[in-house]
Amino acid sequence: MNTLALGPSWLDPDYLINTFGLPGVLLIVFAESGLLIGFFLPGDSLLFTTGLLVTTNQLKSPLWLVCVLVALAAIIGDQVGYLFGRKVGPSLFKRPDSRLFKQENVEKAHEFFEKYGPKSLILARFVPVVRTFTPIIAGVSRMNYRSFITFNIIGGVLWGAGVTLLGAALGKIDFVHENIEAMLILIVLISVVPIAIEFLRARSKSKKEAAAGGGESHGPSTDGSPVSGQRGRHAKR
Repeated sequence: MNTLALGPSWLDPDYLINTFGLPGVLLIVFAESGLLIGFFLPGDSLLFTTGLLVTTNQLKSPLWLVCVLVALAAIIGDQVGYLFGRKVGPSLFKRPDSRLFKQENVEKAHEFFEKYGPKSLILARFVPVVRTFTPIIAGVSRMNYRSFITFNIIGGVLWGAGVTLLGAALGKIDFVHENIEAMLILIVLISVVPIAIEFLRARSKSKKEAAAGGGESHGPSTDGSPVSGQRGRHAKR
């Protein structure tokens, strides 16, 4: 089966699976789940392709075993990310940008964690980039360990086993199998939808705040007296 490389050829799910097999899949899932260097890896499309290849007998492993191992790799990856976050702590937010590390990714994951709380560990599994940094932020925030383990396991199973089973189920459909390139592109597009929505929301919020700020702040009047908006604020105090 030849799939369309979504980016560099070495990030093509079909290439990765055919080259490194199941151990490679598990390593990538582990890295993307909690290592800073793993945020760019093709998690969703990789798991979907893995399930499809198991169904078509191109990956010689039982489906149940693949699902169990993938879920474990995802759970252990988040665990490592959490422990890293606890150890590194606030210094993570002071780390300078580099080619692989962007401060905005940490801040985005932090906002995601603050907004959704513990359940963000489940929701973030389905959001590229955010899923890598969220367990680290949970560690930085010193989230209750028992709660972290609980939501980590739930998220790892739903994402790791769930997307793999989806690929296996749809892989039995001739249309999907014959149009795997289009399906992988669709998986990637679906994955970035939450990011696009959050981006649009943030942009809309920024515009509203800018408009509100512009309406309130007019600077001092020509005679040196405060403007009405300023007088109103002083009066309230």
